[in-house]
Amino acid sequence: MLVAAGAALLAGGSAGLAPMQATASSHREAPIISGQPQYDNTDVYAFVSPDRPDTTTLVADFIPFQEPAGGPNFYKFAQDARYEINVDNDGDSLPEFTYRFTFKDHYRNRNTFLYNTGPVTSLDDPDLNFRQTYDLTLIQRRAGAVVNVRTLVSGASVAPSHVGKASIPDYKTLRDQAIKKLPSGLQTYAGQADDPFFLDLRVFDLLYGGDLSEVGNDTLRGYNVNTIALQVPTQQLIKAGQPIIGVYSAVQRRNAAGVYTQVSRLGMPLVNEVVIPLRDKDKFNASVPWYDAQFGKYVTDPELPRLIQGVYKIPAPPAPRKDLVSVFLTGVPKLNQPPGVRPAELMRLNTSIPPSSSPKRLGVLDGDNAGYPNGRRLTDDVVDISLQVVEGELVGKKNDLGDGVNAGDVALSRSFPYVGLPTSGSAVRGGKAAQGKGVSTTQLNAGNTAAESPDTGGLPVVPIIALTAGAAFLTGGFLMWFRRSRSGSL
Repeated sequence: MLVAAGAALLAGGSAGLAPMQATASSHREAPIISGQPQYDNTDVYAFVSPDRPDTTTLVADFIPFQEPAGGPNFYKFAQDARYEINVDNDGDSLPEFTYRFTFKDHYRNRNTFLYNTGPVTSLDDPDLNFRQTYDLTLIQRRAGAVVNVRTLVSGASVAPSHVGKASIPDYKTLRDQAIKKLPSGLQTYAGQADDPFFLDLRVFDLLYGGDLSEVGNDTLRGYNVNTIALQVPTQQLIKAGQPIIGVYSAVQRRNAAGVYTQVSRLGMPLVNEVVIPLRDKDKFNASVPWYDAQFGKYVTDPELPRLIQGVYKIPAPPAPRKDLVSVFLTGVPKLNQPPGVRPAELMRLNTSIPPSSSPKRLGVLDGDNAGYPNGRRLTDDVVDISLQVVEGELVGKKNDLGDGVNAGDVALSRSFPYVGLPTSGSAVRGGKAAQGKGVSTTQLNAGNTAAESPDTGGLPVVPIIALTAGAAFLTGGFLMWFRRSRSGSL
């Protein structure tokens, strides 16, 4: 199985896979969006549902680094934004389906500073002072043009921020109530969750301290995000005889003139964070996959390998880097590449590959074709996958390199929406209060481990004949992450 997967990956580029440019996801990736966390995509996940294999689950996370106790104004979706999950089912880089979430605030009592005025035991509890609801709209397109608009959900409840155990004694009950099931078989959820991404972010300290001394810490441990999730019968997403879809999320914000403009975008992990230079980061966030050719120069001669070479003396592969196209732009032949594909930065998922009964964190590298880079599951270790490929795993140079973080800190749910329950505001990271009670900060930090008129959203409208035209290169690459092997050397 591993041999077959490796062969499929190697067939995707002129020289197989060489060093890629990113490994994480987009937390604070661009100058403008770093100051607007409500509109910031952090991660996208797409996978065949493990307990309902005739459905596909799509997850998009927003608002990074949520300190659980960060009140009294806790974390909410923006009312002046459109949060979207886009699905391309014919490989042309234009979405055929856009699932658009819009949110509305509600207060019961504005004469208090409290988020809740007593223990909250249900989503309609009168003690929940601040509430959000959302509408879910499905926009269908053909060749970029809107052909149909339907409201799927109206006024659905959002699961609130987990203020603390005194305020919300049983968050799972609220989550379960926030799951909306439709007669079509679609399920939807919006609310807070544990940030499912796991990694050591200290790579930005000149690549782990310049001497690999800063590895092994899950930097996102104990932080929450806001999640939107969909579970859709797969037959509603795919075209007949073509099971591969491309997925990306986007956020549009309403400006002073009342016009919505895209301010954030995310498909494959961390493209904007370390591939795109500062001068074009905001431009990338405002663009759509159809126009990805304009960023091709940053892929064919990327900055990061030269940085790695300068710090660790690992030779940078020579430019131009056309070998980076397959996995992150077109999909891998015989795995997740659609016929007639137009290269673009999308997360591509072959929905015909059944979920694994025993998912492996290294995904395709370990013979598990249901995992990354065929879509992305919540347990896929994209950091280690990327590093091992960078160091030659697919060309016979076996290694076990990684960042020392192999799993998230909070247990995932076994059913939709699958993400872990958010860390409670009652949890603390350290300090005298925790130590004085004889409780370890590790125990406390574990949180809840137990348990407008529709438009094209900036999309081009093109003649159908043009959809088969060529395209350019833009890596969805990965940031290199290093740690010492068992022998103490790279």
